[in-house]
Amino acid sequence: MATEITQFSKQLFWDVNPDEIDLEKHRKFIVQRVLERGRDSDWERLKACYTISGIVESAQQLRSLEPSALAFIACVGNVKKESFRCYTWRQSNPTHWTW
Repeated sequence: MATEITQFSKQLFWDVNPDEIDLEKHRKFIVQRVLERGRDSDWERLKACYTISGIVESAQQLRSLEPSALAFIACVGNVKKESFRCYTWRQSNPTHWTW
């Protein structure tokens, strides 16, 4: 692939060794990091690596995703939030409310 992991912002992968990240093998991990913490330039690099439909498919399989990232990818991909695993999983596992 034309884009390498080193072309993404360094803060995205601060806790892992970037040399050990494979763009295909760790696709969901990369997609989640970019959606939740990435800059605009990281989003552009992500689209260069994967198609929009590929990004949406990967995001749909994630167990957790921040609400703003979920709203963004659902809008960009033109799909309903209900089609994402993180949305349905969160709805079926309510947490305790606090004051």
